[in-house]
Amino acid sequence: MISHLSFLATAFVLGLSGGLSPGPLLILVISESLRHGVKEGIKVSVAPLFTDFPIILATIYVLSRLSDIQPVIGAISLLGAAFLVFLGYGSLSFKGVDIDLAQIKPQSIKKGIAANFLNPSPYLFWFSIGAPIVLKAYNINVLSAILFVLFFYAPLVGSKILIAAVIGKSRRFLKSSHYVYTIRFLGIILLMFAWLFVKDGLRSLGIYFV
Repeated sequence: MISHLSFLATAFVLGLSGGLSPGPLLILVISESLRHGVKEGIKVSVAPLFTDFPIILATIYVLSRLSDIQPVIGAISLLGAAFLVFLGYGSLSFKGVDIDLAQIKPQSIKKGIAANFLNPSPYLFWFSIGAPIVLKAYNINVLSAILFVLFFYAPLVGSKILIAAVIGKSRRFLKSSHYVYTIRFLGIILLMFAWLFVKDGLRSLGIYFV
């Protein structure tokens, strides 16, 4: 039960961090909400639901074929740790979002999907972080793996929808202390996850320490 809940908690934190942290898709969500209304921002928010499924399947398939090669798994865990450190540092240095709407052309859900497909972050995340966790959850039971994906995308998409709704009323939210400190707090948690990935990676490489 504890392992099952830990997977769900990990999924929720990672999804919430991905949903709130600035990136190409969030910028589109913000710009659409400010220029064309909350409805258009919400359309862009759901883009990951269309783009990420093939990425998830591909990365899980590849890593499942490598799951018995411990040095490879160790290297992937260390890559995941490095990516988490990168995300965590970005979150800790976050100071708010500034957007020059005059330079942004009208977008659509199609362009949101294109932006997410061309963004390297989903590929890096699922290859180095998401897929390895899903495979560990699958070793417990299939339900754990499915719930990890669901608990990841619920806050990922939901937080973007919430941002679209909030900034539709007040763009000051993007520079508010509540938003800034939430991102920074999530950055600390990402660094904690990075440490766990380092430990798992070194263990897979045969390096043990307390």
